[in-house]
Amino acid sequence: MRIEPGCMIGFMGGGQLARMMALEARRMGYRIAVLDPDADGPGAQVADCHVEGRLDDAAAAARLARQCAVVTVDTEHVPADVLEHLETFTLVRPSSRVLRRIQDRLSQRHFLKEHDLPQTAFAPVQDAGSLRAGSRRVGFPAVLKTRRSGYDGKGQVSVSGPRELTHGWEALAKAPAVIEARVDFAMEISVLLARGTDGRIEFHPTAENEHHRHVLHTSRVPAGIPAELDVRARELGARIAAALGHVGMMAVELFVTRDGGLLVNEIAPRTHNSGHYSFGACATSQFEQHIRAICGLPLGNPALLRPAVMLNLLGDFWRGGAPDFGGVMALPEARLHLYGKSRAEPGRKMGHVLVMDNDIHRAAALAAGIDSALARPGAGGPRRESLAG
Repeated sequence: MRIEPGCMIGFMGGGQLARMMALEARRMGYRIAVLDPDADGPGAQVADCHVEGRLDDAAAAARLARQCAVVTVDTEHVPADVLEHLETFTLVRPSSRVLRRIQDRLSQRHFLKEHDLPQTAFAPVQDAGSLRAGSRRVGFPAVLKTRRSGYDGKGQVSVSGPRELTHGWEALAKAPAVIEARVDFAMEISVLLARGTDGRIEFHPTAENEHHRHVLHTSRVPAGIPAELDVRARELGARIAAALGHVGMMAVELFVTRDGGLLVNEIAPRTHNSGHYSFGACATSQFEQHIRAICGLPLGNPALLRPAVMLNLLGDFWRGGAPDFGGVMALPEARLHLYGKSRAEPGRKMGHVLVMDNDIHRAAALAAGIDSALARPGAGGPRRESLAG
């Protein structure tokens, strides 16, 4: 079933991902409805219809869905039970089954194990006994992660030895958790793919990611990996998407180990921060591609137009007031994306800058200059001459 332009698409969640999907969908002629508690949130600002409500508000979700030809999500933390109810009277992509499998870290780890996909050692934690037993199984150093609702480093704590185990679990309020062996990796990458209703898969270029304090700092494309490793990474992504029966964009975050191996870290069945570079640097952005997939349209061409670096703009840059972006916008290689959030907080994603150049090293240097300049209150970004040589 093809959902044609002019129909209404519903978004469960109104954050920046919903906003960028909505912008692309509206350009294609679709109408947009957003469920979000905030009528002035990033997604609601660009929607035709805003339904006020939390993601776990089944009645509000139903009011949204009854207006829509298809419903999608901007976070994998939408309760699967709510989506399952919506599926009784409208299309939901990705499905509740996909979300139910992915949004629980332990379930996600078991899924990877069932399909013989490479990952780090893990064990479930539900009480003091399983905490000790799990630590013996995975060894140290390790990472404790809550099974649900963690993102950007929230809901996880590192433990370097047995003495830190109990304190680490208490820091997570003794919530059901997973303990994982810490990976000594050389690099973090994201495989970004879209799977259509017919099972066809298209890949955006693989991104090389750098995190600061557990939050994505930059994504660099193309990733600095051998072609053979890129092929293997894409094969893993395709196997995961097919096994889940996923429809839409998906990001598979992987560790590249120091011996050239690959370990799956996390699966995100949605558009993803590490794919933001595609909104300007690719023939088809991840946001348009997601709309195409969930509407049953042919998938677009995801080819990279120019090498690119995406720099996240966190609320830390706003600590002295709103930054002066004049210097950034004066750079022809840079494109500023702000998400319309009214409240800036440290670590909160407020926007990003896309830097494109035929030379990926120049793009990376310019992105680093922008980051450094914006970190100084009152600075508006680097001057080109400051990067010479």
